Amino acid sequence: MAGHDGAVADPVPQAIQAFVDATNSADSDAFVAAFTPDAHLDDWGRGFDGHDGVRSWDSTDNIGVQSRFEILDVTPGPDDGQYVATLRVTGNGYNGTGPMVFRLRDGLIADLRIGPDVT
Repeated sequence: MAGHDGAVADPVPQAIQAFVDATNSADSDAFVAAFTPDAHLDDWGRGFDGHDGVRSWDSTDNIGVQSRFEILDVTPGPDDGQYVATLRVTGNGYNGTGPMVFRLRDGLIADLRIGPDVT
């Protein structure tokens, strides 16, 4: 999935790397800190807002089920600050490969969309 100019994001934006690293090290505080205070996370139509919402999702769908992420690809999206990351997810919850669409603001994740129709 190439961005508007076909370029692969290299290096991976710091906020996306922090999201992955915090998950893989099971550090919930670092995970939440990767998001803006007013962030929105949409996981297959289930919405989570702000740090409290992100922490809730993390405990039920991410670190709480021992998820691990492997970045396969990150490409710039069509909008400024937007990136499409293809991740391999393993753990005791969802297992598989798919896209996550990140919108970054001020070096943090302001919006994250997970699901089949996010790109």
